[in-house]
Amino acid sequence: MTFSLAALDRDTGMFGIGVASSSIAVGNRCPWARAGVGTVLTQHRTDIRMGPLGLDLLARGFAAQEVVDIMVAGSEYPAQRQFTVIDREGRTAFYNGPGIESINAAATGDACVSAGNFLANADVPQAMVDAYETTSGAFVERLLAAVDAGVAAGGETQPAMAAALLVVDRHSWPLVDLRVDFEEHPEIGLRRLWRAYEPLVERFVTQVLRPFELKPLINSALTV
Repeated sequence: MTFSLAALDRDTGMFGIGVASSSIAVGNRCPWARAGVGTVLTQHRTDIRMGPLGLDLLARGFAAQEVVDIMVAGSEYPAQRQFTVIDREGRTAFYNGPGIESINAAATGDACVSAGNFLANADVPQAMVDAYETTSGAFVERLLAAVDAGVAAGGETQPAMAAALLVVDRHSWPLVDLRVDFEEHPEIGLRRLWRAYEPLVERFVTQVLRPFELKPLINSALTV
C-alpha cells in the first residue's frame, strides 16, 4: 500500500526518499537512508528489520543488487516483500515478490528507483521517475515532484493518507525527516511542512556543530 522514489543527487552526494501510502506511519517503517552509504525501501507487508540490515550491507561495500539478493534470501517470506536499494555509486536494484497479489511495479532512472504496490495502475513508478528526472531545482523539490506525480498518476487503489520525506547529507543524522500521518492529501501537507522547515535546515546543522554561532530566533519556539 505504498509508492515511493529514492534517489542519489550526484551533484551534492545527498540521498533522499519521497514516499506516500494509504497506511499510517509510512515514514516510520519504509524509508531508510544513511549519508555516504545509500538508501533502502522495504514495502508491502513491510519488514522493518530489512532497513537497517540493508544499510549495514551497503556500508560494508555490497552493491545494490547484492544487497537486494541478500535481503530476499534472508527473508522468511520473500514472496510478500518489495525492496528497492541505491548504493553509494548510484546503482539501483529492486525486487517485487511474486506473492504480491495487488498491482505492483518498479522503474529506474539515473541514480533513482521507484516502486509501488496496491497501485491503481502499473504506470505510477515510471511517472515518479519521469517527474524526478525532468523537474528542475533543488533535490528536495525533485523528490516532492515525484510524490506529486505518483498521486497524479493514480497512486494506490485507496487514497493516500501518509507521506514522508527523508534526506541525508554529510552527517550521521538526517538532514530532513518530515512526516504526515493519517491526513487527506498528505502530499500537500508534506510540501507545507517542507516550506516551514526549509529556512531552518542549515540552522539545525549549525546548532549541532557550532552552537555558539547562533542567535535566538525572535518570537519562535524553534530554538530546540
